[in-house]
Amino acid sequence: MLKILFFGPVVERVGCASMAMAFQAGMSLQDIVTQLQSRYPSAFEIVCFIALNQVQTRDMTTCLNDQDEIAFMAKFSGG
Repeated sequence: MLKILFFGPVVERVGCASMAMAFQAGMSLQDIVTQLQSRYPSAFEIVCFIALNQVQTRDMTTCLNDQDEIAFMAKFSGG
């Protein structure tokens, strides 16, 4: 299983802060993004950062492993 996390306004557009997705050998990060983007298009309009196992990544070709954690975040600011 993959653990999927959402933060900030992405949570509001998806309707939950986390979910599990089935892992299949050979999956890439792009496969997950494509699946989620088709289910939650308005959420992915604002996704700006993706982290894999708590490390920000832009490489959508990264192969996933069972038990990986993927986080999706929008831009944020604070002080």
